[in-house]
Amino acid sequence: MSWLTDSDDDDEDKYADYEARTRPNPKGNRARTKIRPEHSDAVTGRVLTVDRGRYSVLVSEGTDAEHEATASRASELRKQAIVTGDRVDLVGDTSGDDGSLSRIVRIQPRITVLRRSADDTDEVERIIVANADQMLIVVAAADPEPRSRLVDRYLVAAFDAGIAPILCITKTDLADPTEFLSNFAGLDIRVVTSGEGAMPTDEIAGLLSGHTTVAVGHSGVGKSTLVNALVPDANRAIGRVNTVTGRGRHTSSSTISYRVGDGWIIDTPGVRSFGLGHVNPENILKSFTDLAAIAEDCPRGCTHLPDSPDCAIMERVAAGELGEAGVLRLDSFQRMLASLSQ
Repeated sequence: MSWLTDSDDDDEDKYADYEARTRPNPKGNRARTKIRPEHSDAVTGRVLTVDRGRYSVLVSEGTDAEHEATASRASELRKQAIVTGDRVDLVGDTSGDDGSLSRIVRIQPRITVLRRSADDTDEVERIIVANADQMLIVVAAADPEPRSRLVDRYLVAAFDAGIAPILCITKTDLADPTEFLSNFAGLDIRVVTSGEGAMPTDEIAGLLSGHTTVAVGHSGVGKSTLVNALVPDANRAIGRVNTVTGRGRHTSSSTISYRVGDGWIIDTPGVRSFGLGHVNPENILKSFTDLAAIAEDCPRGCTHLPDSPDCAIMERVAAGELGEAGVLRLDSFQRMLASLSQ
């Protein structure tokens, strides 16, 4: 005998129908999709500087309509670094008027990337600038004392990125840089010098012409002074060397681009260390083209360091086949390789 009444049957049908229905989305949100808009109306610009999530971007570069626009990052780029020197695509209000804000939706493929890590054991890289083709390494002849190992690290980073280095020695009125420059005698790099009352702005401006050059250097070496001489309206803060520690005080706190003629100089904050945990040693060898050709005869796994057996480079240099220049270049090359583990 069934204890179910007609009303009980009706209730069962009611609840069954309730469970079978598709419940509406209470928030009315659309289903998520991975399809992103093409932004075919985007305009391309050059990132001049980055400041707390806002990007100053030069739009319509080289035309009468050239102007700076302020932009934010699109949500789809939240995991990608956008740095000074990047070429990016913008949508939204790109007028540059007060209160306007556009949005960066794409990063154009980078030609070069200058990177550094926190230290040599850290493979997590930090991108400093993008699309530079020259590096201006600024070193003081004294006050603070020049550090050849730090310059080596700059050179390694430049060679790894495929960027041509230029060495600028400042404060030559305080000390003769000849002995310091002998550390780099084996390298085919341009050297310029400056001292009190002898700032070679025309020479340096000529070297920057037609290029995008990133300026790097230890705090207090006169990098910002040099930038201010090249770009009078830059107004970069200038610091003094601490008389107790002999170290320069950090003055420039941001990375920013300035136009110099038909080229660009990107000024970076001064650093006292430059991690190379991301560097591939093979990229250093490629920069020493004469040594790289000989290295093809080295045994597999050759490190090219002094304790490496049967290294063809060391054997040919020892035999005098590359002359005095070969000795100097091998010394520079091995010192840079060693800097990766120091």
